[in-house]
Amino acid sequence: MQIRKLNANEKPPFGLLLLADPSLKLVEDYLRRGYCFIGSLNDQIIGVYVLLPTRPDTVELVNVAIDEKHQGQGNGKRLVEHAIRIAEELGFKTIEVGTGNSGMGQLALYQKCGFRIIGIDRDFFVRHYDEEIFENGIQVLDMIRLSQDL
Repeated sequence: MQIRKLNANEKPPFGLLLLADPSLKLVEDYLRRGYCFIGSLNDQIIGVYVLLPTRPDTVELVNVAIDEKHQGQGNGKRLVEHAIRIAEELGFKTIEVGTGNSGMGQLALYQKCGFRIIGIDRDFFVRHYDEEIFENGIQVLDMIRLSQDL
């Protein structure tokens, strides 16, 4: 998989971005403020992530998505590892990520990539999303926050 920054004149891959975050409003907001990277295989976009500066020296990985046909093949891990390298190259000292309480695969992935759980934002998804979200048969209520020093 080749990973590169989305060009300014390119349309973001909203189909993938909305897999990881169902709020078009939130996605459009952080795309304007962040750095979007795409992963391609045979000239087809199969993955995406966004880095969003949040505080001095801190960046958040706000959206990591892999096309469903390409999941379970290490592509998500490649994107997360690339995001960590880019955050470090950009001079950030800390990278953070948040995921829903029901995202067992995501929680495992982030921890395998060196992130540590730092807290829980209770009812995050109830406060910020109009519709209920379910994953793995569990309602997504809380945001599990993870962090890694670079």
